Amino acid sequence: MSGEVILSIEDLKVWYGNIQALKGISIEVRQGEMVALIGANGAGKSSTLRAISGMVPYQGNISYKGRTLRGMPSHRIAALGIAHVPEGRGIFGNLKVSENLKLATWNRKDKDGVAKDYRRVFALFPVLYSRREQSGATLSGGEQQMLAMARALMSRGSLMLLDEPSMGLAPVLVQEVFSVLREINRTGSTILLVEQNAHMSLRNASFGHVLETGAVMLSGPGESLLNDPHVRTAYLGKPAG
Repeated sequence: MSGEVILSIEDLKVWYGNIQALKGISIEVRQGEMVALIGANGAGKSSTLRAISGMVPYQGNISYKGRTLRGMPSHRIAALGIAHVPEGRGIFGNLKVSENLKLATWNRKDKDGVAKDYRRVFALFPVLYSRREQSGATLSGGEQQMLAMARALMSRGSLMLLDEPSMGLAPVLVQEVFSVLREINRTGSTILLVEQNAHMSLRNASFGHVLETGAVMLSGPGESLLNDPHVRTAYLGKPAG
């Protein structure tokens, strides 16, 4: 069951030069939820995640667990417990899988907790255990995505920001990624998910928002958005009826 609001976005506006990417969106994410942001390319989904992580300047306010993030550098935001898995995975291809995971623990002092999390990620992603001495660049696309998610888990983030985790993956791997996301969410991590696979994201999300040209056009439980006539025709390729 969802709990208190841990992420609050109020009247968020983002510009890239003269182009306004976000036009005053307001979104809340509650503890324990998986919230999906869907929309076409350029709708503002990734810009929302970048603003939360302190990667782009913005107007408006973003607060996490009651604390404003405005003006805070990215590394301090990450240290608060917000783990960002960017589009394109962002792993270190020249480092071993084990080294990628170790980097994610740079600000942790709880050795026992780190050891427990290693066991957890290797249980979730057995292939990473067998590949732990290989460089990230030698992994398949699906394995790199798993490494990116595992690294976010190793940072012990209580809020995970995931940007297009299924991009470029074969359908069978998309199913596997979402199976892992459900397990991560079930075991306590709150997830804000940007995903072009609208059907998979809304089917798994407790709540969703549809972004169009920088504004929130529709919001509601994932299942209700799946059955919304506009969502069905615009994003699911199905007739409205």
